Amino acid sequence: MANPFTKGWKYLMQSFDSKIEENADPKVQIQQAVAGAKQRHAELSQQAATIIGNRNQLRMKLDRLLASQEDLQDKARTALQAADAASAENDAEKAQQFNSTAEVIASQLVSVEQELEQTKQALASAEQAAEQASQKQKESEAKLHEQLGQVNELESQLDQAKMQEQTAATMDTLNQFGGSDDVPTLDGVRDKIERRYAHALGAQELAKGSMTDRISEIESAGTDVAASSRLAEIRASMGKAAPAGELTEAPEAPEADAPTAAEEK
Repeated sequence: MANPFTKGWKYLMQSFDSKIEENADPKVQIQQAVAGAKQRHAELSQQAATIIGNRNQLRMKLDRLLASQEDLQDKARTALQAADAASAENDAEKAQQFNSTAEVIASQLVSVEQELEQTKQALASAEQAAEQASQKQKESEAKLHEQLGQVNELESQLDQAKMQEQTAATMDTLNQFGGSDDVPTLDGVRDKIERRYAHALGAQELAKGSMTDRISEIESAGTDVAASSRLAEIRASMGKAAPAGELTEAPEAPEADAPTAAEEK
């Protein structure tokens, strides 16, 4: 089971690294990248120098072994020649001594030749490694020069980006015209007034078309008719004609069976 404290610590460190990366100055990061590239090139150059130095050391050892081989071969030949000369002079004791010396020299020669063969194999591998190391060192140097050449370009682009950001911020400030969240703007006040006015017109329109309003109009019209009729009755009882435009009751027709004045005579 993972340790929660370790996980929390790693999370905090990752979050901290992200914040640093987000707020880091690009110019500082450019210098850090250049310093890192130089350090990597220096380390690679040091490794290449070590490999090449090992090859050179093997070369010197090979030369020394070749010289030793040649010297031992000469000594062995000299000892054999001396032994042959002693044998020709019938000096068996001296011949035995020279033969023993030749055998010792031959043993040394065999040891040198074995070491010489091992050195040749090691040198072949060292030559190949040195060639690869030298090639990588040259590539690293070329890459470093390329990166150094890009520094001025990156810094110029960074300056242009900062200038564009400052220009954009200035234009944004000018467009806002010094606006503040604490102070209302004319556009905001206008929108609020127009919204209230529109709502009032809508409420008034709904009120005019409502059923209650139509019922009130009908009741008001009925009341006006009744009042006019009553006023006409009062005027008729007073023997006055109703003014034009007012409602009056129609005169009753004479009864059919009522006697006329001529009939009474």
